[in-house]
Amino acid sequence: MNYRVVVLAAGSGKRMKAGKNKQFLELSGEPLIVHTIRLFSEDIYCEEVVLVVNPNEVQMMKDIVKEYHLTKVTSFVSGGQERQHSVKNGIDSISDDQIVLVHDGARPFVKKEVIHQLVEKANKMGAVTVAVPVKETIKKVVAEKVVDTLNREELWSIQTPQAFQLSLLKKAHMQAEKAGMMGTDDASLVEWLGQDVAIVEGDYQNIKLTTPEDVLFAEAILKEKELKKS
Repeated sequence: MNYRVVVLAAGSGKRMKAGKNKQFLELSGEPLIVHTIRLFSEDIYCEEVVLVVNPNEVQMMKDIVKEYHLTKVTSFVSGGQERQHSVKNGIDSISDDQIVLVHDGARPFVKKEVIHQLVEKANKMGAVTVAVPVKETIKKVVAEKVVDTLNREELWSIQTPQAFQLSLLKKAHMQAEKAGMMGTDDASLVEWLGQDVAIVEGDYQNIKLTTPEDVLFAEAILKEKELKKS
C-alpha cells in the first residue's frame, strides 16, 4: 500500500495571470503548494514526496517546505522544458521499484481514499488514473463546424494523481524519449506502449487551478471544508 509521489510545481502558470508561479498564490493564508503537499505528508502510506520545481525557485520552495514542516519532501528536482520532461526528471530520482504517483501541484483537493484506491489498483494493473465522467455533451469540431457528436457515456475527464509501477512508467518515458513522442499525460505514454490503463472514479472538486476563476472555486471548497469541521 506504500507509495511515493512526484509533485509537479515547475510550471509558469501564465493563464493564472498572477505575475508569479501559481504555486505561491495563497489559499486561506497558505501557499497553494502547501495545501497539495500536505495531502501526502499526512498520509501514513506516503513514503516520500519528490518536488519538481523551477530551478530559479528551489530556495523559495525549500523555505516553504521548512516553514510548514512538510517533512516528507525529500528532494527538489529541477523541471524540464515541458511537463513530460519534468516528470521524467522526477521519476529518474527514484530508484526503488514500487508504486509512484504523479500529481499536479495545482490540484490541492484530491481525497485520501481516492489515493489509496489508486495505489491498490496500480499494484494489480500497473497503471491507473483518476477520472470523472463528462457531464456536458461533447462535439467534434473541424474548421468551426460540428462534424460529430460523441457518445458521452464513453467519455471521461482525466485528472491526477496517476499511479504506476515505477518500472513501467520509466520504460514508457524512455521509449517516448527515443521516439520523440510527446503525450498529453503520463497515462497516454503507457497507452502508447500498448499497456492497459485503468481508472478510479474521482470527484469534481479535484480541480486544477489554472485561471483566476479557479481560485474563487478553490476558496469556496476550503470554506465548505472548514464549515464541515466546525
